[in-house]
Amino acid sequence: MLDPALTKQLAQHLELLRQPVELVASLDDSAKSAQLMELLTEVAALSEKITVVRRDDDERRPSFAIVRPGTDISVRFACVPLGHELTSFVLALLQVGGHPPAVSEEVIEQIRRLDGDYEFVTYLSLSCQNCPEVVQALNLMSVVNPRIKHVAVDGALFKDEVEARGVLAVPSVFLNGEHFEQGRMTLEQILSKLDSGAAQRAAQEIGNKEPFDVLVVGAGPAGVSSAIYAARKSVRTGVAAGRIGGQVLDTMAIENFISVPYTEGPKFAAALEQHASDYEIDIMDSQQAVRLEPATQPGDLHTLVLENDATLKGRTIILATGARWRPIGVPGEQEYRNKGVTYCPHCDGPLFRGKPVAVIGGGNSGVEAAIDLAGIVSHVTLLELGDTLRADEVLQRKLRSLTNVDIVLNAKTTEVLGDGTSVTGLTYTDTETGESRRLDVQGVFVQIGLLPNTEWLEGVVELTKHKEIVVDERGATSVPGVFAAGDCTTEPYKQIVTAMGSGATAALSAFDYLVRTSAPTDD
Repeated sequence: MLDPALTKQLAQHLELLRQPVELVASLDDSAKSAQLMELLTEVAALSEKITVVRRDDDERRPSFAIVRPGTDISVRFACVPLGHELTSFVLALLQVGGHPPAVSEEVIEQIRRLDGDYEFVTYLSLSCQNCPEVVQALNLMSVVNPRIKHVAVDGALFKDEVEARGVLAVPSVFLNGEHFEQGRMTLEQILSKLDSGAAQRAAQEIGNKEPFDVLVVGAGPAGVSSAIYAARKSVRTGVAAGRIGGQVLDTMAIENFISVPYTEGPKFAAALEQHASDYEIDIMDSQQAVRLEPATQPGDLHTLVLENDATLKGRTIILATGARWRPIGVPGEQEYRNKGVTYCPHCDGPLFRGKPVAVIGGGNSGVEAAIDLAGIVSHVTLLELGDTLRADEVLQRKLRSLTNVDIVLNAKTTEVLGDGTSVTGLTYTDTETGESRRLDVQGVFVQIGLLPNTEWLEGVVELTKHKEIVVDERGATSVPGVFAAGDCTTEPYKQIVTAMGSGATAALSAFDYLVRTSAPTDD
């Protein structure tokens, strides 16, 4: 199952195993069980410390546990861990096998201190780029603290279970049988939900930090670029961000980043984090900014207020808050979000296998989503507000060649319909005739562009009517000492490469501002 290059790489990783590991399989007569056994056998052949046994002692089949013999340490996968979850599998092998996890001792101790019994189940999709971070965090916790158990379940493989629990978006996490959380989460975010004192301790630690010369808000391509360029100037640099990588983490394929023919969003985000770690940058992740209090005089300190009430100060600020998927803004959309309304076809598409769905939006994102979904669902209806599709012609040709896709132009979505539990359809208006029509679908994939993450900056810096931060050619905003970069600004092209360029520009401009405002004045 594993190609020679991957096999060689995996064998090198498995040399890090310190203790024996058992792969305990629970199988049935299905093709997926045969595939799983083949994978486990191939992996076990790469290290003398790994053995495979079949016990069929778990109700989910196919599944397997990674066990440290003679202990109660284990991690379970109810899936064939390929695709995005292959890395999760390898990390779990290493951690159960005694290789230390790459987190701080403070975090390890926090996990050990958790009091209680925790049974986590994560429903995932092998095509979901958001799932591995959650799976890996909970796996790590179950290795560090034996009172924490975790099983990662492929939703497409256990459809009855998914439907019984009403899972229509991944990752979905259940704790002790009750819904715990949905969507991407960091290890720190999970711990903060379990440890009531964690947020308060983090806020106190952040509040005690000295002022930064350059304080970056956001850690996507623009934010990381800003931080690196600032740190290279040997000024005190900090980053406050919800997640490292930003919107890139939700990007499946990246094919036009110069000098890199192909990569994927999570890999690109990991590379950003690794590059930033080479510099003296204080990265504070899982932090949400809620207010900016500009300096009263040029050269004075700006104040950034975080969601946990902690405050950070900076002589300059670089706003690189990025953007998020734009909602349709119609009745039923929020009510049925993650109950049939979704914004990530790669993540959630497999949950709609064999079902009819709609895609809203005829740009590149919408057409690409429709093409991908057509290979999974029973039927795709693409709705475009305009009278023509806006996607590249090559994508349009591919879309029109698919037999289970309908394209509806001049269609203004007016409502998402449901039965209180999940989506059952939508209504739209034909803008040419004014006629209202109903479309029976079980999923609605929204792909109509991006919305800047700037609501919290209203009245502080100048924004356009589209809520983009107005910047000049140097990345300067309307507030002296406050700069901005990336998708949250008036930069016309929302691309990774342009975001990085604008991030570098903002950092160089911030450094120039520091030099000018700290220079002695003539008497």
